[in-house]
Amino acid sequence: MPFSNLDLSPSLAEAIARLGYERPTPIQVSAIPAIRQGSDVLARAHTGTGKTAAFGWPLIDRLRIRDVRSIVPRRPRALVLVPTRELAAQVDAALFRYGKAFSLRVAVVFGGMSMGAQTSALARGVDVVVATPGRLLDHLKHRSVDLSLVEMFVLDEADRMLDMGFLPQLRKIAATVPRTRQTLLFSATLPAEIVRFAQEFTRTPVRVDVSSAHVVADTITHRMHDAPDGRKGDLLAHLLQQAPADQALVFCKTKRGSNRVGELLEQRGVRAAVIHGNKSQPARTRALGDFKARRARVLVATDIAARGLDIARLPLVINYDLPLVAEDYVHRIGRTGRAGLPGRAISLVSATDRHLVAGIERLLPAPIERVRVDGFEAVERSAFSRPSFSRFPQRRRRSRS
Repeated sequence: MPFSNLDLSPSLAEAIARLGYERPTPIQVSAIPAIRQGSDVLARAHTGTGKTAAFGWPLIDRLRIRDVRSIVPRRPRALVLVPTRELAAQVDAALFRYGKAFSLRVAVVFGGMSMGAQTSALARGVDVVVATPGRLLDHLKHRSVDLSLVEMFVLDEADRMLDMGFLPQLRKIAATVPRTRQTLLFSATLPAEIVRFAQEFTRTPVRVDVSSAHVVADTITHRMHDAPDGRKGDLLAHLLQQAPADQALVFCKTKRGSNRVGELLEQRGVRAAVIHGNKSQPARTRALGDFKARRARVLVATDIAARGLDIARLPLVINYDLPLVAEDYVHRIGRTGRAGLPGRAISLVSATDRHLVAGIERLLPAPIERVRVDGFEAVERSAFSRPSFSRFPQRRRRSRS
């Protein structure tokens, strides 16, 4: 289906074509007509399927008609809430790119950056505010943002916002926007609590679900390796040496653990960047920039990076630590296998992680392949209860001259 069939204005369709887009994705085909008709929408789609454009393009089409010569500062007519700083920055960049031809003004507000600079940007006038809930509430408290003219209210990654405990903040924010607004709720999963959440924030929404029965993309292959106690770092370095050209996103469960893994990889000659909640925002931005620019081969992160990271053609995600919540496995590996490209998900499983495996496998269409790595067999307490393993031969090391 061409973009001209999505009820977008000809000028926007032309702008989209100039950006290199050729055909809409399933979420765009299903969601955009409903959004353009003014309906509230409850949408589920896997990460990497083009959902930012699915709400961004009709949002721009609705806001693009404005007298740019007006001397009255613009007050925001659209609000996009997201759970993390990284996702806020990426949605801001996408909307800026989509709306550049129409002089769309977008402001992004999130913690870890100067309130003053954000206040100045808001005072100059904007069409769209992209925000994390906590920092937006700070601006509302200081009266540096006025949401009384908001026509479109977007809740992106709604399931993640609930997981992070943002419901009280979301209720406060929703009370500041007009009741007549159009609400668009996007989520990677639609459990019962999300449906109840949607009932509270939307009015008879059109339900859009383009996900398959599986909650993860079928382009991703899954594998688990037995990690003997005390040798998980050695195993990680070994696996990365097996594929020296691949970039990888490595997940750890703690900030301190992420720092240790980053240091270990650097000691083994693997250039690594680290991102977690104790890092300043400039440091987090720099780490992500180094990874995207391939100045770092590995990005080590806590679950703060499980949502919102848009890394083109990321081939490999490694769970150095299994997530304590099975659904977080889905969010983590959603960084690979995007837009129909192949991806690999590898988990390092110690004996103490065994109880977490069953919950993860319930979310997948098939059991995860168990593969032992030569030289890393657990002597006694295997992390796997199944007796049969395929073999993963260790490559002969090259001698250094």
